[in-house]
Amino acid sequence: MLSLLALTLVPALPLSAAAAVDNPCDTGQARFLLCPNLRIAPPSEIYAEKAGGHVLLRATSNVESRGKGPMELHGRRDGPRSMTVNQWIFKKGSGHLTLRTDAKLRFTYVGTYFGGSYWKVHELARFELRRVGPDLEVGGVVRTSPKLNYCLRDLTRTKPGRRSPPDRFYPGCNQNPLQDHVRLGTSIGWSDIYPATYHQQWINVTGLRGCFAYRMIVDPEENLFESNERDNMSQALVRLPYPGEPGC
Repeated sequence: MLSLLALTLVPALPLSAAAAVDNPCDTGQARFLLCPNLRIAPPSEIYAEKAGGHVLLRATSNVESRGKGPMELHGRRDGPRSMTVNQWIFKKGSGHLTLRTDAKLRFTYVGTYFGGSYWKVHELARFELRRVGPDLEVGGVVRTSPKLNYCLRDLTRTKPGRRSPPDRFYPGCNQNPLQDHVRLGTSIGWSDIYPATYHQQWINVTGLRGCFAYRMIVDPEENLFESNERDNMSQALVRLPYPGEPGC
């Protein structure tokens, strides 16, 4: 049995570019803002694949936008393959805040089959495997996925609603390595989904036996400003060697 833990542009009003910035979505100021909130859904598909003498446990990932406003990021180049990131948080009525974040964009190669290279948010998501004891207590991290970088975009409208735009506002991620600045984002009610077959969408489980929790965490370092940091994780229990169905 699957076990789940659910966890128009306007002039900017810049804030200080100091490294530490209070989260306005976690203060009284939030009532004047359309704060974003990212979640990551439990994997809809999990399967084991043998590759080069290893066993890879592959899973889908689905980063959902479920706040009162979009998650919108603006990157500006600070190196050959990197950008610093400002986040826009829109105000109720009009205007927005511009907040300096600790997030970075990386120009990331994902293989020829999936289109080559893209500007992606570094460490937007982390996938990890944790051992589960007989009492179903989840222990420490045993293995992690090599995937760290993630493209924010409007791929699929997964929760239509009054605040959710019916059409894509944030397209696919920029592929120009010479670009000086880019915008990434995801609208309310939309998701950025990657199939289990995607580049680095796996955890190496070679040699492992027993019950484990396959956890997915969005914004694990809390580099982005959200209305809720307590719903950023989901998980599924799996028994290894993997029998073909989740559960322990």
